[in-house]
Amino acid sequence: MKAIAVIPGKPNTTHMQDAPDPAPGPGEALVRVLRTGLCGTDGEINAGLYGQAPAGSEYLILGHENFGVVESVGSEVKGIKPGDYVVASVRRPCAECFNCLHGRADLCTSGKYTERGIKGRHGYMAERYAEAAEFLFKIDKGIREIGVLLEPMTIVEKGAAEAIEIQKRLPAKPRTALVFGAGPVGLLAAAALRVRDLDTVVMSKESDTDARAQIAQAMGCRYVSTANSPLDDLGKQMPAPDIVLECTGSSAVAFLAMRMLAAGGILCLLSVTGGDKTELVPAAEINRDLVLRNNVVFGSVNASPAHYRLAVRALKAAQKKWPGTLARLITTRLPWTEFEKWFGREVTGIKTTLEIGS
Repeated sequence: MKAIAVIPGKPNTTHMQDAPDPAPGPGEALVRVLRTGLCGTDGEINAGLYGQAPAGSEYLILGHENFGVVESVGSEVKGIKPGDYVVASVRRPCAECFNCLHGRADLCTSGKYTERGIKGRHGYMAERYAEAAEFLFKIDKGIREIGVLLEPMTIVEKGAAEAIEIQKRLPAKPRTALVFGAGPVGLLAAAALRVRDLDTVVMSKESDTDARAQIAQAMGCRYVSTANSPLDDLGKQMPAPDIVLECTGSSAVAFLAMRMLAAGGILCLLSVTGGDKTELVPAAEINRDLVLRNNVVFGSVNASPAHYRLAVRALKAAQKKWPGTLARLITTRLPWTEFEKWFGREVTGIKTTLEIGS
């Protein structure tokens, strides 16, 4: 079969590769890939910043955001049948840490987990893959056009769910939320908060007339552009939020967000900041306010099976409340043979998918 692969650690080596056809075991399903989503992680692996091939392989098949249809199932598979639309999860547990052994590979403490298309395990940019049924999540036909957004939705669902769980320490329920960033993750974060009926502000660098702003507003969010005003000034013009989800990848924004929280408010950091940039921040003021306001700051990455199920429900709820709105995040559907256009930065927009099957 054909697959899109990279030689990890060597920049700009993403290429079309002949790969062995998958051979499903009795507890596995054979899935034909329909499309995969492209994100910054794929670009960073192509740039040689990280990525790890499976043991014994010189290449790594890319792709962690996925959507496909089951072609066949093994004799021991239950709950999944041929014709089902599915999304496969990304992370696989290690064999030694307590959290992995109890179904929470997203909280692995050993660092020996593997991740499809990222670390030690081939991904989904291939014609087919075989997967154990426990790592497959069914997608209703009503949301098949946005099914490829499930994996990034799990990330924000985990962050939102954990923030709300932490807020149960307070007698009052959270009412207001702020999302920094209006990329795919930021807009999905806004959707996750709005389906929970939180009054949500999306703050990002794009103008008020940008498609990102329009999508946020279609979901009932207030959109605030940072294009012409300092973030500090904009923050003073709005009520302090109970929950903040930071989705920009900017360490400067992360520290600013700490200063904007309401008393008892929670900040969830969802973006990984790279590089070696040093920020000058008012450390004493930030520390004082976090303590005196009983604030919480936490980071979140990857997702558990429970969060995949939450994300399926969130996509269905968003589709019902705002039909077709989340589909507008996918601004380019690229034939997968033209993958070089995305890696070469010829494609712009909010979200690009590679169309692999029909």
